Amino acid sequence: MSEHSKNLKNSQTRIPKGAKPAPTRREFLKSTAAATGTVITAPLFVRAEALGLNGGTAANSRIVLGGIGIGPRGEFDLRWMLKENDVQFVAVCDIQKKRREFVKNLADEHHGNKDCATYRDLREFLAARKDIDALLIATGDRWHATATILAMESGKDVYSEKPSCMTVTEGKAVVAAAKKHNRIYQTGTQRLSEANFTIANELLRLGRLGEVHTVRAHIAPWDDAYMRHDFLPEEPEPPKDEVDWDLWLGPCPKRPYNHEYVKGAWRGHYDFHTSCIGEWGAHTFAQCQVAIGAGDTSAIAYTYVNNKTGDGMVTKYANGIKMVLQREGWRGSCGVRYEGSEGWVAVADDYKAPEASSPALLVDSDKLVKDYMERTGRPMNHVRDFFDCVKSRKQTVANPTVMHRSMSTVHASNICMWLKRDVRYDPVKEQFVDDAEANKYLARVIRKPWSLEG
Repeated sequence: MSEHSKNLKNSQTRIPKGAKPAPTRREFLKSTAAATGTVITAPLFVRAEALGLNGGTAANSRIVLGGIGIGPRGEFDLRWMLKENDVQFVAVCDIQKKRREFVKNLADEHHGNKDCATYRDLREFLAARKDIDALLIATGDRWHATATILAMESGKDVYSEKPSCMTVTEGKAVVAAAKKHNRIYQTGTQRLSEANFTIANELLRLGRLGEVHTVRAHIAPWDDAYMRHDFLPEEPEPPKDEVDWDLWLGPCPKRPYNHEYVKGAWRGHYDFHTSCIGEWGAHTFAQCQVAIGAGDTSAIAYTYVNNKTGDGMVTKYANGIKMVLQREGWRGSCGVRYEGSEGWVAVADDYKAPEASSPALLVDSDKLVKDYMERTGRPMNHVRDFFDCVKSRKQTVANPTVMHRSMSTVHASNICMWLKRDVRYDPVKEQFVDDAEANKYLARVIRKPWSLEG
C-alpha cells in the first residue's frame, strides 16, 4: 500500500477521542427522513435480477410489451416474443373474454406471477398503460392500420400482423403516423428475416442471376379476388363483456352479428379482408420488391387475367422487371422465384434450402447469410429485429414504407381484378393514372368514431 493510501485509510478510520462515530448510510437516511418528514420507501438493497445479474435482464433495459387482438396467430407471435429475455408482457386487450383470459394465463405462467392485466376497449387500454413500450397487434385485417395509428399516437412502437392495411390510404396513414410520432414499426412479413429467403435475395442483389427480368410471387391457393359482399345470417349479439361486436367491427361498416365471423369466417368478405392476393401477397410482394430494389415503390402496370383469383397476372415495375402472381408451383406457402439471364432461384416455406438453376449458385449459402447479417446488422429473427430497433431507433427490415408500398401493389392488383381490365398506377402520386373509377378504391369509408388521423 502506498504512503498516500495509508494516510487516506487512517484519515477515514481514526476517530478523535471523545467524538462520536460518523453515522452509517442507513442511520443518515433515517435521521434525514425524521427531520424532513419524508418516508423512504426505496429499498436499501437491490435484487440482483433487477441489475441484470444472475442471467436476468436489467429492468431499465427491458421492453414492456402489450397486445391487442391476440387470437391464434397472435398467440404464435406472443410465444415467439416471450422467448426474448428482455421482453416482459404486461397487458392484453381483446374484444373476446375467453381470449383475454387465455393470454393472461399464458403470460402469467411464463413470468411466474399474476400481473398481466386485461382490457376490452383499446381506447381505455392505451390511455391507462403509459408504461408500455411496444405493442403486438394481431387483430383481423380490418383493424391493423387503425389500431396501429392509435398505438403510435399514444407513444407505442408497433409490431403489426399482416396484411397491415386495407387500402392505399390506410397504408399512407400508417407511414405518416410513424413519422409524426417517431415510432418504430415492423409488419409481420417474417420471411424477410429468414435465412432461405435471404439467400435468394442476396443471389439477386449480388448479380449472380444476371439481369433479372421476372420475379414470381405466391398468392394464397384458396378463396378468390372478388370476395363476398353479402352478410352471414344475423344472430342475437352476446353480452358485450363476452364479445364486444361493435368493437370487433371497429372502422368497418355496421354489419349484423354472426359468431362465425368472430371464429375467423371474416376471411373472404370484402368488408374485412384483402382477398387471396393480399393473404399471401402481403408476404411475397414485400419479398420480391425488397429483392429487386423496389422496397420504396410499387408496380406501375397491371394486366388483367380472366379468372377469379388473379393467378397469372403480370405486374410491371418502373425498372422494367415483371412480377407474376402465381398460385401453384412451390412446396409450402409464400414462395418466391427470381429469374435472370444467368439463372434462377426459388424458395418457399417447405424447402430445406433454396432451389436454383445451378448448384454452384448455392455453394456459399451460409456465407451469404453471414455477410448479410454483418452488412445490415440484422438477425435472422423477425421479432428480434423489431426489439433491437425499439432500443436503437433504427428502421426495421419490414418498416412502414416496405409495408405500405408492397400493400399498394396488393391493392392495385385487387382493383385490377375488380374492374376486370388493365390499370396503371403512379407510385409517386399514389393514385391510378387517368382512372377515376379505379381511384375510388384507394380508400374505404371509416365508421365513426374511428379515424386514420393520429
